[in-house]
Amino acid sequence: MSSKNLNLIYYGTKVNTLELQQFVKHIIETNQNLEENNLRKNAICIWGEHGIGKTQTIEKFAYDNGFKFAYIAPAQFEEMGDLLGMPQIQNENNKKATAFVPPDWVPKEEGPGILLIDDANRADDRILRGIMQLLQNYELVSWKLPKKWHIILTANPDGGDYSVTPMDFAMLTRMLHITLTFDVKAWAKWAENNNIDSRGINFVLSYPEIITGERTTPRTLVQFLDNIKRITDLKKDLPLVKMLADACLDNNTVAAFISFINQDLNKLVSPEDILNVKDKKDFDTNIYEKIKKIVDKETKRLDILSVICTRLSNYVTVKNHKLKKNELDNLKSFLLMDFMPNDMRLIMAQEFSSHQNTKDIMSDVNIGKLLLGKM
Repeated sequence: MSSKNLNLIYYGTKVNTLELQQFVKHIIETNQNLEENNLRKNAICIWGEHGIGKTQTIEKFAYDNGFKFAYIAPAQFEEMGDLLGMPQIQNENNKKATAFVPPDWVPKEEGPGILLIDDANRADDRILRGIMQLLQNYELVSWKLPKKWHIILTANPDGGDYSVTPMDFAMLTRMLHITLTFDVKAWAKWAENNNIDSRGINFVLSYPEIITGERTTPRTLVQFLDNIKRITDLKKDLPLVKMLADACLDNNTVAAFISFINQDLNKLVSPEDILNVKDKKDFDTNIYEKIKKIVDKETKRLDILSVICTRLSNYVTVKNHKLKKNELDNLKSFLLMDFMPNDMRLIMAQEFSSHQNTKDIMSDVNIGKLLLGKM
């Protein structure tokens, strides 16, 4: 992360995407209870740097939980009419009066639903002040949110190079705050479940420290990985790969990725390779020896072994891959590799023991002895 980010102003606890979803779920459940008792609900403001995944996380949360979803970007609003709606003369009982017609983005059906106010502090100060009543009462002078709707804002941090409108405490105190940060393990789990190029997952796990830069963000990284997905041999088409990387990533990220390719780290043994070998002999020849050759050197490449372990664990647990007997045996053989540090083995065993498809791993006598330090 660049030094310019040291003075950025955030609010709330710093969390990863999984923790953010837990937080949002709890607040929404609390809000539903408050609404049932005719009490005021709480809006949420999610802070974080650009491209970190704030918007996508909330969209996915709404989709996964069957919520309706409405989206506005108030930075695009030119005048209060974009927020309040337009005035219209109505004639009722021969009495004329001016009433507002709400904008078409305003939800009209009962929820549960989420209104996402994206990049809220990039809006003009007048628009921000206009939103304050909405945050407090879930309504404006011209319209109100239907029942069971919840308000979530996203915002970029103040105090740096971001072109944002500072929020005063009158507005800040109308919301509950939390900050989303990049967490490589949480991202890798998300990537595994969203068919992101496996070579890209290996790269991020190998170089997590360079993912949050000025141009390199989780968002631009996924753009890059989507564009190289159809390139079978990255080393052969290295000039094209570099052009695609230069198009959206920081220079140091590009250099790291080129080095990653030249060292053939993009060709690491995959979870599928490990699970699909036929028997123990096949495992020893095609998996054990390949990993040992890369990892078990004078200076052990535990960083590479950690990448392989994380990929395998995520593949089995996050993708909910149902293991066949031979796949379970291969998983045991992997955990029993003699050059694997016991602490790394223990972490994997703990993850597997808590998952329905792999909990039987812990019943293996040899693995149990290794974890107890008796072999």
